[in-house]
Amino acid sequence: MLENIDLSQSISNEEYKNSMKTLEVKLGELQRRAWELKIPIILVFEGWHASGMGEDINRFILPLDPRGFDFHTMTRPCYEDRLKPFLLRFWERIPVKGRIGIFDRSWYSRAIIELFGNKKDEKALEKALEEITYFERQLADDGYLILKFFLHISEKEQKERFKEIKKKDIPLILDEYEGKNGKEQDFIEQYEEYLPVIEKILENTDSPNAPWEIVEANDRNFAVLKIMVTVTQAIETSIEKITKTPGLQTIKYLDIPTTNLPVLNGSTLEKTDLSKNISVEEYRESKKLYQRKLEALQYELFRKKCSVVILFEGWDAAGKGGAIHRLVEVLNPRLYSVVPVGSPNDTEKAHQYLWRFCEVTPLAGHITIFDRSWYGRVLVERVEGFSTEEEWRRAYREINEFEKILADAGTIIFKFWLQIDKETQLERFESRQNDPEKNWKITEDDWRNRNKWDDYKVAVDEMLQKTSTTGAPWIIIESRDKRYSRAKVLKTVAETLEEELKKD
Repeated sequence: MLENIDLSQSISNEEYKNSMKTLEVKLGELQRRAWELKIPIILVFEGWHASGMGEDINRFILPLDPRGFDFHTMTRPCYEDRLKPFLLRFWERIPVKGRIGIFDRSWYSRAIIELFGNKKDEKALEKALEEITYFERQLADDGYLILKFFLHISEKEQKERFKEIKKKDIPLILDEYEGKNGKEQDFIEQYEEYLPVIEKILENTDSPNAPWEIVEANDRNFAVLKIMVTVTQAIETSIEKITKTPGLQTIKYLDIPTTNLPVLNGSTLEKTDLSKNISVEEYRESKKLYQRKLEALQYELFRKKCSVVILFEGWDAAGKGGAIHRLVEVLNPRLYSVVPVGSPNDTEKAHQYLWRFCEVTPLAGHITIFDRSWYGRVLVERVEGFSTEEEWRRAYREINEFEKILADAGTIIFKFWLQIDKETQLERFESRQNDPEKNWKITEDDWRNRNKWDDYKVAVDEMLQKTSTTGAPWIIIESRDKRYSRAKVLKTVAETLEEELKKD
């Protein structure tokens, strides 16, 4: 692949200066227009050491308004980064809509250094590339313009530049630290060894929505101009597409009425046996037994650096809060957190919807409990029309990929749907409304959502069908009897954690 790149291409200083005058003005205009249209842009820069990446990026960003871009140098991960799945630190750095995120090295370099590393673990690298493909496709589907540049120079040119660097006594900014696999060092003087690795990455992660642009970087003037031209043309094309077709979606679905069609798949929820119950005595014994187990298991999880995600979804008044309370009643607050998920704020709306959950995923050895979750995209956002049909349909795949990333990193995932019937919900709503100590729990939104019960039921059934996977299955909790519901949650979590910890 790279052997066919013509590295002899160059441009004179005069041609460079004349071209840059036009391009700098153009790029500034396009940046402002992209901000107005809320087009998020991600620019990834990778390349060989001594390819001139730092200087080329600097020349590129000088015409930009610094208030409109974020610059990230992706070097060694901090302590907390290393306690989370590989990709989440990059999720946290994606730009809000309208801004430009510039990555001086990225998830690609870090995958090579941290995962391929000294052990030359090809399987770890392939797994990372698969996850990176998910990551980039999800961002592109959400409207992000992604451009990836690899600055390519010959091995001979690299050696000549290293000589000049040593003469000038310029320190090389490298990533070197003691990792879990021993000493990890950036690839610097191993051109031939890493050439096939680089080519594999470029070939496997080049896509129409996140393309690689190979930049011939032996001549720095040529390299900078190619970057400038590529970026300006791509932003211009993106702006033209949006302004010519406002509200354009990548996929259109046929508007076919379905009200008179027969139900072919049936309903998972309707098959739930809500008559299940236990006595007060059985509940107390079960609660005591499994809470004692969980109290011990949390420390075993911490010792083995095993993270846990427990998310609760369910009908309003199904008992999510009560189940969570019994779950954490005996846990050490240093080892768990409860994340209540409501409507996204303005900053969260300006990002891809999964962004806000990346920061609150658990560190290794910790437990995070979600009171509602990312499934809002295919439930409330779907039913209330807060997301388009294309967005919520796409979300099934995106959520499965997100959870696979967590599971592949060793996270144990519990997904509970708390099921009650419509009559039970009404009884609990009325009880709350008539109780001065509990009427704060009932809102106008609860009553309004109840009127859309049938719409939500369709959405829940489809969610359960399309997002129950081997690594993250849905568990339906029969919740008409609150004691039975709480006991089942405690038992399921405790017994599953015991089994999972035996595998390590």
